[in-house]
Amino acid sequence: MNKQVIYSTKFQKHYSKRILNQKKLLRKVEKRVELFCINPNDPLLNNHRLKGERNLLSSFSVTGDYRIIYREYSDHYSFLDIGTHNQVY
Repeated sequence: MNKQVIYSTKFQKHYSKRILNQKKLLRKVEKRVELFCINPNDPLLNNHRLKGERNLLSSFSVTGDYRIIYREYSDHYSFLDIGTHNQVY
């Protein structure tokens, strides 16, 4: 069973602001989220746990610079933020 993805309000806001108006980036995000849902550990995603105060969160790569920050729960993933490395960290 694949876990459901829930999009936080902050994620939705930043997605609309940073991603929606860039068609190539939008397609890339859609493909990476789809890949994440199929196999979160696919090497293309560079999926990893964050450190320090954010150690309950993880991140995966959309492009070289764009990331999605999320938290994994037993029954779902909560996508918390999306943006460039500098925007999300």
